[in-house]
Amino acid sequence: MHYHIILTELCDSRCKYCYEKSLQEFSNGLEEKFEFDFSAPTKSNIKTEDLKKFLKNDPSPTLIFYGGEPLLEIEKIKEIIDAFPKLPFRMQTNAKLLDKLPIDYLNKIGKLLISIDGDKSRTDLNRGEGTYKKVLENIKKARDQGYAGEIVARMTISFPDIYPQVQHLIQLQKVFDSVHWQLDVAFYKFDFNEEKFQEFSKKYNKEISKLIDFWIENLEKGKVIKIYPFLGIINRLLGFDSETRLMCGAGHSGYAITTGGKIQACPIMNNIKNFECGNLESEQLKKIDLIEPCTSCEESSICGGRCLYSNHAKLWGEKGEKMICDNTKHLILKLRKNLPKIKELLDKKIISQENLEYEKYFGPEIIP
Repeated sequence: MHYHIILTELCDSRCKYCYEKSLQEFSNGLEEKFEFDFSAPTKSNIKTEDLKKFLKNDPSPTLIFYGGEPLLEIEKIKEIIDAFPKLPFRMQTNAKLLDKLPIDYLNKIGKLLISIDGDKSRTDLNRGEGTYKKVLENIKKARDQGYAGEIVARMTISFPDIYPQVQHLIQLQKVFDSVHWQLDVAFYKFDFNEEKFQEFSKKYNKEISKLIDFWIENLEKGKVIKIYPFLGIINRLLGFDSETRLMCGAGHSGYAITTGGKIQACPIMNNIKNFECGNLESEQLKKIDLIEPCTSCEESSICGGRCLYSNHAKLWGEKGEKMICDNTKHLILKLRKNLPKIKELLDKKIISQENLEYEKYFGPEIIP
């Protein structure tokens, strides 16, 4: 099982699609649908011994350092790593403080999911002036010091130009091993504009088609670029992955440990009591399933349902949710059309099933 452990709810960034939007929306109607509990401390007060007892119930746990910004709690990171010398660790971070974590500890974190939205202008626009430069400097410093783990570029997409932005990141030398993105949709009620999102989707889907064509061209040369949304969907279309539930694992194979020790279905649902699945004393965790319209969708076995929170909250309403799903269906359809070519490449051993493998549930939501 994968567990996002929330070390702090504080963050040293003020991103437009997170901090700024949270200041704009004071009421979204969720208080009528869910029950909230904001009693958790700002910083984790979990005792290492309690965490050890909880993880003993899991035969193969993986811990993912998460926030807020987890690197604001470097001493806590070091304490947990020291307490679990054999445990696999991952981290989702903005990487602004990555140079502050000693390399011997960083080397014990096998995968880093680093927030970056593309080139310098796009990243700095969304995340603040100087962010791009600082993040790349810190990654390159870690690489120079010998960090050999996987580094995933974790993009948030609020503009439709996905093709050039992904191209930029994968072409950076010795920086990112793979790319993932999440659409900036359905986390707030006020930001749904049917006309604007329709225009966004039209451009975005053209870019997706172009990006898939580029990906297939590289497959034909025997090169598998690790673009997580493509890998996850292709594995299901090929039958390599028999799972049909949410690809992020939320509520069934991945959970979040809050700063106060409760277990939630997902970090996004941190303070919502409806999505509590247990606590550090629980021997078994509650599973939370999707609801309509995902459960009866014709692509449910491939998509698995884009987002558990979005599916239950329905902040964009029926029309908005359908528009989001249409983007997912376009992505699946375009990859499905390329299945014969991919099967041919597999049969000819130009690529292998092993080339298409990836670690599930450690962070990338797969379905954007």
